[in-house]
Amino acid sequence: MYKIAVIPGDGTGPEQIREGMKVLTAVAELEGFKFEAVTYDFGGERYLRTGETLPDTALAELRQFDAIYLGAIGHPDVKPGILEKGILLRLRFELDQYINLRPVKLYEGVETPLKDKGPADIDFVVVRENTEGLYCGAGGFLKRGTQDEVAIQTSINTYKGVERCIRYAFEYCRRRNKKKKVTLCGKTNVLTYAFDLWERVFHQVGAEFPDIQRDYAHVDATCMWMVKNPDWFDVIVTDNMFGDIITDLGAIIQGGMGIAAGGNINPEGVSMFEPIGGSAPKYAGQNVINPLAAICAGAMMLEELGERKAAARIEQAVQTVCAKHLKSLAAGRMGYSTSEVGDLVVRYL
Repeated sequence: MYKIAVIPGDGTGPEQIREGMKVLTAVAELEGFKFEAVTYDFGGERYLRTGETLPDTALAELRQFDAIYLGAIGHPDVKPGILEKGILLRLRFELDQYINLRPVKLYEGVETPLKDKGPADIDFVVVRENTEGLYCGAGGFLKRGTQDEVAIQTSINTYKGVERCIRYAFEYCRRRNKKKKVTLCGKTNVLTYAFDLWERVFHQVGAEFPDIQRDYAHVDATCMWMVKNPDWFDVIVTDNMFGDIITDLGAIIQGGMGIAAGGNINPEGVSMFEPIGGSAPKYAGQNVINPLAAICAGAMMLEELGERKAAARIEQAVQTVCAKHLKSLAAGRMGYSTSEVGDLVVRYL
């Protein structure tokens, strides 16, 4: 029996999570496990109603769950940054979800903007450090609002944070067992302190994995190779900011936000899984949003919980739906409604 905290969130989040829960319920019955889902209303509507993002009791409650299943955070009537910092970043930081895991995989039948590239070329994973770097909020203003204003944003990189992220990447690469290569994405020629640490630890940890090839690429070169030769990559490991940027590029080359899922992982604690595309409020309530990213996030959650056969069933079903049915992954252009796509995935489980 797994205990799952469900946060449908804002915009199209509830519609996506509805289909994800439909698939999770069906695959649990097929694979013979059970889960209990508890829904929380954290998001824009609650904030507008109460003025709070997360109540003081929320984190203690969420620590009692096996995983968190998140729809989307972002409301058009709430100033940008309030919900993101107050909910998303707070959960990641306080639950120490120090790995952001982003598979970048193109399925048959899904269109990529990359010319002459197919599923054999686009199949890699980005391991992004998720609790340090520029997103720590370290910094401040001097003489704010004047012509002499100074704004400082500091990137925090600790040996502990870097080492555990890099170690996770090598361990994941070994389990993945494909090209057996980990690429460090950084900027050693300019960020000569932060990425000196990253590079040293990368080789230190990598020496413990003699079966895995080590590679390095500057972040700008990484973006170039992701477009020109995505087949070069197996596992990419990088810091918080660079990871945030290159994973959006990854989402587009795998077919768009409608298929991109991610995990915020604490291997020793509670992890959170979500579709990447955001709340897309303009499509809310129309039953036209693509739910596959949320469904894939559910599969990632099951994988992390150890239900690997169930996760594989979902992924195979999603691949079949993409190959046989969907005209497009874009909202309103799939040829099916949101709920119909969920039904198709259930049919192929």
